[in-house]
Amino acid sequence: MSEIAIHQANGAAPVVSARGAKVNLAAPLARFSFRGPEAACVKAGPAFRTGLPTTPLSSSHTQTRAALWLGPDEWLLLAADGSAGQIFGVIEAALGDTPHALVDVSERNTALIVSGPRAAWLLNSQLFLDLDDTVFHVGMATRTLFAKAEIVLWRTGKDQFVIECWRSFLPYVAGLLAEVARELEVA
Repeated sequence: MSEIAIHQANGAAPVVSARGAKVNLAAPLARFSFRGPEAACVKAGPAFRTGLPTTPLSSSHTQTRAALWLGPDEWLLLAADGSAGQIFGVIEAALGDTPHALVDVSERNTALIVSGPRAAWLLNSQLFLDLDDTVFHVGMATRTLFAKAEIVLWRTGKDQFVIECWRSFLPYVAGLLAEVARELEVA
């Protein structure tokens, strides 16, 4: 089981299943792109009910919410509880006149959960990062490319990763993972 449980599989059969790795579609979440200076970060964290990390490649989370650092003034906010509209309103009220940008991307984004002892191997077929758990440890997140699709990769467990991507890229990313999984079966 993952150390970070905000993403849960939706209960359907895996999108991809191979010896040592599987890929599941994640359950829906409220998702926000948040940008702002330090003054906005300080106010948005408590309003979102989890602090916004300020260290590169890091994340912060509770059981139902997570904030992923994407840049010096940019975060991806994920919530498994509450409606996107309600959460948006709470953050906006807390920020008041503080300069910021908060965009609901719940309908734009979706996620895949890649898990199993060969999950890193499966991902490294199209992703050129060192995913050894001593280098890219649990809790780390980064924006990167999976082949030609922009994704956010978040390690949520020793053998579990979440790929956040645009909904329109999902068939492409899942198709590549399925193709590589066939290789894993014969390896």
